[in-house]
Amino acid sequence: MLGEFEQLVLLAILRVEDDAYGVTIRHAIVEESRRDVSLAAVYKTLTRLEEKGFVIARVGEPTPERGGRRKRYYALSAPGKRALRQSIDVVRRMARGLGLGLEPS
Repeated sequence: MLGEFEQLVLLAILRVEDDAYGVTIRHAIVEESRRDVSLAAVYKTLTRLEEKGFVIARVGEPTPERGGRRKRYYALSAPGKRALRQSIDVVRRMARGLGLGLEPS
């Protein structure tokens, strides 16, 4: 079972697609959840998700606007997609019949 913030990070990675690195992931979470989250919390969660095998990281090319530093991009692995789907399914099952409108359409 994934924690709530882990779910948000995985969903944000899917939302920003090929541009999923710490800053864009944080931005997607802030925009969509309307919660202020620290970049450190995002990176800590990304590290944990990578250790669990739920995300795969790759290092991009150096960019001049970052002083030659490289960005670390993230994507969901197959186990990560399964874990996210299962976690969301559990929440939907728990909410079924409670009148919250969370049932799948």
